[in-house]
Amino acid sequence: MTKDKSDDIMKKSGIFNVEVVTLSIEYIIALCGIGFAAAFIDSIAGGGGIISLPGLLVLGVPPAFALGTNKFAASCASFTSSLTFIKYRVYDGDLLKYLIFGTLLGAILGVKTVLLLDSSQLRIIIIALMVFVAIYTLFVKNIGNENKFEGVNKKTIAIGLIISIILGFYDGFFGPGTGSFYIFLFLTLLNYDFKISAGNGKILNFVSNITSLVMFALNGKILYSIAIPMALAMILGARLGTKLAIKNGARLIKPILVSVTFLYAVKMIFDVIKH
Repeated sequence: MTKDKSDDIMKKSGIFNVEVVTLSIEYIIALCGIGFAAAFIDSIAGGGGIISLPGLLVLGVPPAFALGTNKFAASCASFTSSLTFIKYRVYDGDLLKYLIFGTLLGAILGVKTVLLLDSSQLRIIIIALMVFVAIYTLFVKNIGNENKFEGVNKKTIAIGLIISIILGFYDGFFGPGTGSFYIFLFLTLLNYDFKISAGNGKILNFVSNITSLVMFALNGKILYSIAIPMALAMILGARLGTKLAIKNGARLIKPILVSVTFLYAVKMIFDVIKH
């Protein structure tokens, strides 16, 4: 995709604008590989946006369209993961029925904000948070090994709503790493184990994804000719990753969560230095 093409895309807008881009076979293969890897990792420990979003930007997709296109593909992947977690009952529906509304509100506000502001202002804060999440998860040995959630009450609903509103906003505004933050906060603030934390996080992540997706679509920020093949690959990656996460629990999720958060922090540090 040339700079001229990118400039043309940036000038177009409209309700559910469908932009058609001619893709080479190599381009399609690259997109599908990026999507599969991103969804596989994201379904286990979150952070798939670390791979998919930069991949779209490197391939020449303008930032606003990269966010919308990535959100389309990521929504398909998170829907697949959510269905699998629900099928195997690896989630807490009693709490999530309250938190879904917080996620919806946060995501709507987040997308409205990202269309007005530069999300690069968040980079320094996110770097610090990612490093903290990785170090804490790595060195607290018994975190997430057992489900010690105390049950649904006013306290846990309040904590859950705060988590869902903040991360719903973050997912709509910026996105990458949302799943990792969900897992970490469900582990530390509500004392779920790794599997339930991953299931809860993925379901809420899907809610914020689909909410953000509608907002991006209404503003004509999705390149469907890129998003659709990428989404198909991400569905396959999400299905495989979710089944492995459910089967292996903390043994698999913890090391991947630590690795993803460290790598994301390093990537963002390089981005800050570069700019």
